[in-house]
Amino acid sequence: MTKHVVLVEDETNIAEAIRFLLSRDGWRVETLANGGSAAEVIRAAKPDLLILDVMLPGKTGFEIMAELRSDDTLAEMPVLMLTARGQARDREMALQAGVSRFMTKPFSNEEMLSTVRELTAGRVS
Repeated sequence: MTKHVVLVEDETNIAEAIRFLLSRDGWRVETLANGGSAAEVIRAAKPDLLILDVMLPGKTGFEIMAELRSDDTLAEMPVLMLTARGQARDREMALQAGVSRFMTKPFSNEEMLSTVRELTAGRVS
């Protein structure tokens, strides 16, 4: 069965690049450009992986993480957080929020693919 990722990213060029990269690797990619309804969509979709930007319209990635980690059905879902802000404080905040991995923009295609594969290894769709 095809693995499913929800990508919450408001920068169209980045979202399209990730969608293309992961689709070519066999993923079904659902994209959202706004954080406002992200938690509801993620609850309904129950993806194998969430790729989440930090700075989003509607709600921040940190606000979305708080909602997801308080939901028992989503508390263990792997989350890759993307951000253009790569300071140590941002990384600390992301880890405290419960993200599985933190990746700064720009990133390489290989880094993205290997991280996605690693975070979902052993998960059954």
